[in-house]
Amino acid sequence: MPSYKLTYFNFTGLGEPVRFMLSYAGIDFEDERVSDEEWPQYKPLMPMEQVPVLEIDGKKYNQSLAICRFIAKKSDVYGRDDIEALQIDSAVNSINDLRHEMANYFWNTRPEWTPILKERAFERLGFYLDKFEAILNVNGGYFVGKKLTWADIFFASLHDYMSSMAEKDITAGHPKLKNVFNEVCNLPNIKSYLANRPKTKF
Repeated sequence: MPSYKLTYFNFTGLGEPVRFMLSYAGIDFEDERVSDEEWPQYKPLMPMEQVPVLEIDGKKYNQSLAICRFIAKKSDVYGRDDIEALQIDSAVNSINDLRHEMANYFWNTRPEWTPILKERAFERLGFYLDKFEAILNVNGGYFVGKKLTWADIFFASLHDYMSSMAEKDITAGHPKLKNVFNEVCNLPNIKSYLANRPKTKF
């Protein structure tokens, strides 16, 4: 059996979708969490000096979406055909666009930019959540194909992180999104991961 090791920081962020996907697929993995103090030692060892990085039998692979897509293909949540895969990729990229908008505001280090970035982030948050809710309404409560795909898992995995940045439950007022989050978090393998993951601020 291949060995898997995920390297990321000790919070949810972009590492959490990979952790959710590995857990969903039933793949045992080493969850290596790097502290801020340790990061300068790790950085030059990563392919693009960024994380998350997934090692499979010692070989390093970067880019969170590419890693998640690889695992999705192995666990039958990447759609029945190329059109479903296209729809799933579109949904995932839109969810990731929202995460990026929120992160631009939350991790901004220029105080003079904060009001503008915050206004845009929360405007886009409402826009995206309304659009996602509408998509779920016509897809039987899921992002694509009226069934669970890795787009649903991806959204659920980022829920806590984006809610922390927004300082509120982002699914409040969006019942279909709340249902997706709850369903994914109650999948046996993911539920087990969540019960045992370290408690972190984000």
